[in-house]
Amino acid sequence: MTLPTTHSIPQSINRSTALALLALACCLAQAMGHPDRGITLARRYRPGQTMVYRTEMHTEATVRTEPSGLKAFLPPLPTDLTTKQQNTVTVRTVRADGSADLENRFDRFDLESDLPERSPRELRDSAVHAQQNFSQQVSGQTLVAHYDRQGGLLRFEGADAILQSTTALLREPLREALRLLLAQMGGNSLSPGHPVKLNEEWTSKFSSQPTEAEPWRVEGESTWRYSGKTRYGQVDAAIIDFRFTDVLTPALGDPRGGGAPARAKPPEKRLNVRVLGHGEGRLLVALDDGRILQNHANAHHSLKATLNALPGVSLPPSDPVTVEITSQTALQMEGTGR
Repeated sequence: MTLPTTHSIPQSINRSTALALLALACCLAQAMGHPDRGITLARRYRPGQTMVYRTEMHTEATVRTEPSGLKAFLPPLPTDLTTKQQNTVTVRTVRADGSADLENRFDRFDLESDLPERSPRELRDSAVHAQQNFSQQVSGQTLVAHYDRQGGLLRFEGADAILQSTTALLREPLREALRLLLAQMGGNSLSPGHPVKLNEEWTSKFSSQPTEAEPWRVEGESTWRYSGKTRYGQVDAAIIDFRFTDVLTPALGDPRGGGAPARAKPPEKRLNVRVLGHGEGRLLVALDDGRILQNHANAHHSLKATLNALPGVSLPPSDPVTVEITSQTALQMEGTGR
């Protein structure tokens, strides 16, 4: 009769451990033999696809004039403004080249600002009413935004119905805020056109020509970084960090004709207007079709208007009249939908 030794059970455990380690080594070898090929970020529009976005934007602004006393002649301007809104975005048309037209409806829009407090006492009730009226007017309005196949905003229409009740001085800053919102919803041309690996950075430039509805030239550059993967609800998503710069200048010629620019006026009679912007943020992008799921961003914009001459007033070339509006905007956007 053979008696079992006291080492039989440990030997079995050692053999099992060795086999497990061997299997793990094989798995690691396979993984090392097939390195991460990265992810593909591509915007694939589907007709009828709908996303609902809830967005909050908080803007702080300052106004500077030269000469400084000119500020007293400007209408009251808000320096602290918050909007809370819900937008339903629907893909209406997808073209053969991959570009698309998206309908963006303001389901709800709430605006709060310090404009009433900054207005003369006798005008504060009117300011409150105007603010409430603007919120009601925006709610239910629809913009049509045109995007390229990479999600870059080409142009948008329908803003006039939203902006017509605002003062002329505020229309362009508000139009730029709409442009920023639509660009961030679209992804702002984040796709590099090739698979990207973890921590890879890439840069894209964008520009748009003026139209009758958008009489501004836009040029800019964005830098993107793939920072990892996560889950957003039930959707696999890529984490994309970004920073951007942009410049807006008014068109000199007739944007409808596309012909030669109008002859520039002499410098002493010319009004110069320019909008400079920069910002940074983080996106969550759906891996299945490239739609934006979440966007947290901060942006800085400066609108500067310089007038070198006034009718009946002699101004030295080194002493132009200047109005500069600078703003800091924080955006938080959360999306739901298919």
